[in-house]
Amino acid sequence: MKFEHIGIVGYGEVGRIFAAGLRPAVAFMRTWDAKFADTAANAAMLDHAGQAGVTACNSMQALCADSELVVSAVTAANTLVVAQEAARCIRAGTIFLDLNSASPGTKQAAARVIDAAGAHYIEAGVMASVPPHGIRVPMLLGGPHAVAVGAVLNAWGMDARAVSDQVGIASAIKMCRSVMIKGLEALVIESYASARAYGVEDHVLSSLQETFPGIDWQQQGAYFFSRVVQHGQRRAGEMREAAHTVREAGFEPTMATAIADKQQWVADRARGGSFADIDKAATWQHYADRLLGMR
Repeated sequence: MKFEHIGIVGYGEVGRIFAAGLRPAVAFMRTWDAKFADTAANAAMLDHAGQAGVTACNSMQALCADSELVVSAVTAANTLVVAQEAARCIRAGTIFLDLNSASPGTKQAAARVIDAAGAHYIEAGVMASVPPHGIRVPMLLGGPHAVAVGAVLNAWGMDARAVSDQVGIASAIKMCRSVMIKGLEALVIESYASARAYGVEDHVLSSLQETFPGIDWQQQGAYFFSRVVQHGQRRAGEMREAAHTVREAGFEPTMATAIADKQQWVADRARGGSFADIDKAATWQHYADRLLGMR
């Protein structure tokens, strides 16, 4: 299995990182993003793509025309929509690699439309935040061609591991983990901000440090606050898919839904500019004080 032409759907943070990381390994790299039609975002995105040696396409059809590997890197809510659109023009035999954080049921629905078009669907469960790792971010693969595709990706310097020949297993692992990770973020934000409001944060953090000495709760708190402020919208979307995952398992997604709401609550305030002047290296107290000032 060999790929010389790659098409990346979605030229946001993840799409750009993968395009830059994989560009040296292939002959041609293309991208298409629905925002290319938005004149406000168009110029900057096209300029970035051009400087990175990535050809910006004006449609999904143009991206799929010559691509042997199509990578979907969009928001969780658009996972199935993108697969459906790609299925209308994807070439038979093309590999469709879905990086999006979606429930097993959503991934299986996407697989059905891609496979029905004669292409081959591979799900990927991305198991860590992409920016610190780049294309080396650990990911789990699922689908009938997962082993073969994983070998190619690893030869390019990626960290991919096939976990099943069935679609849904990798996403189940990813989504169940996300309930814990994104849940910890939401808990820290709620706990720390409330503790600061009462002036008892030193007592709370020292108690946490005593109970869980392997975690630097000051540093971890700063990281959680900053990540949710920067990416709360994307995290909220992922947690809605996690709620679907829990529901597909036969349970009421009480916690996953609450986590999505808390992530969205922070994202809404970030979008309104509430944290615009806070440095990314700021302590958690800076973020908490800003939240407390909005009461």
